Amino acid sequence: MMSESEEHGSLLEKINEKIHEYKHSSSSSSDSDDDKKAKKSKKKKLFGRKHPLHHVLGGGKAADLVLWRNKQTSGSILAGVTVIWLLFEGIGYHLLTFLCHTLIVFLTVWFIWSNAASFVNRSPPKFPEVILSEVQCLKIAHIARKEINEAFYTLRNVASGKDLKTYLMTVAVLWFISIIGSCFSFLTLSYTIFLMAYTLPMLYEKYEDQVDVVGEKALIEIKKQYKVIDAKLLSKIPMLAEKKQH
Repeated sequence: MMSESEEHGSLLEKINEKIHEYKHSSSSSSDSDDDKKAKKSKKKKLFGRKHPLHHVLGGGKAADLVLWRNKQTSGSILAGVTVIWLLFEGIGYHLLTFLCHTLIVFLTVWFIWSNAASFVNRSPPKFPEVILSEVQCLKIAHIARKEINEAFYTLRNVASGKDLKTYLMTVAVLWFISIIGSCFSFLTLSYTIFLMAYTLPMLYEKYEDQVDVVGEKALIEIKKQYKVIDAKLLSKIPMLAEKKQH
């Protein structure tokens, strides 16, 4: 009897030890998972972003399209824009001809449908009423006026000669855009910009961690190169040197 009780007690002790080991390993693994999540949350986002990408893009239907939440809808829009680009760039279709042909097809379909509805005992189609309200027109005009005024204000500041650094950066950007514009037509350039704006956010969201790491390294390298240029070239320009002293 004593041997059986001793064996029973040793068995219970082994079971308790296994339970404690399991609890310790599970707690340590959960702690390590929490540490990983904390480290991941502490990672710097590209351009100092603090909110999710969907929130940065506005969080509405436009953000859903750009981030391809509905792949069928986003793919249809991309396919439609690609077809239009191929019509103009590949086949040589002209914009005015395209608009006229599109209106002819649209009006013909609606005209035949409206007249054929009476023969098949169906109600004619209801043409949608599109009316721009005065409030919407004033809002659009206000936004356009604000953007145009800001553009003129920026151009005036650059041309005034007060900030040489801004002037050099503006000239460099315009020169770069002119080089790109000489390589592509305006339509192809517009389509390329649309393609990048429509697909890059989705790809960035998919590979966010990898892009953030590479982007942070690239920004650090750009800052280093700018300091070198500033020390060797910009600091020797009298206008910029006087501003730094003040």
